[in-house]
Amino acid sequence: MEIRVTRDMMSDIYFDALRIRNQVFVKEQGVPYELEVGNALEEASAVHFVLYDEGVAKGTVRLLTDLDEKTALVQRMAILKEARGHGYAAILIDRLIEFAKETKLNKLELHAQLSARGLYSKFHFNEVGQIFEEAGIQHIQMERTDFSDQ
Repeated sequence: MEIRVTRDMMSDIYFDALRIRNQVFVKEQGVPYELEVGNALEEASAVHFVLYDEGVAKGTVRLLTDLDEKTALVQRMAILKEARGHGYAAILIDRLIEFAKETKLNKLELHAQLSARGLYSKFHFNEVGQIFEEAGIQHIQMERTDFSDQ
């Protein structure tokens, strides 16, 4: 198992990420494609992580950093339906936390679908604010500011 990382929108890694996101968000959850892909500037500035098991892409997540590069927004976490239940999301979250430490980020923020907030809580993300709707799905903002070993 490996996680490949890219910023290159012409790479096979990026295309694997798009394929997974399209399958999970657009086809399964009914999110309009235009909302899912977002704008080209965000896509180009994001760091895209794709988890491969035996050479097959199974899950993805992207990370957008702010202008001072001390805060990053975790977005588009998606695991293919047939690959769920194998701990892939946890492996991706561990890699995001490792990336935060490596790049000396102060904070990771995310908008968790309500069904996933328990997963993020296990990794010491705290809920912030009220439940809100995004792309027709209920979410809660969560963040993590402590990247010491826990």
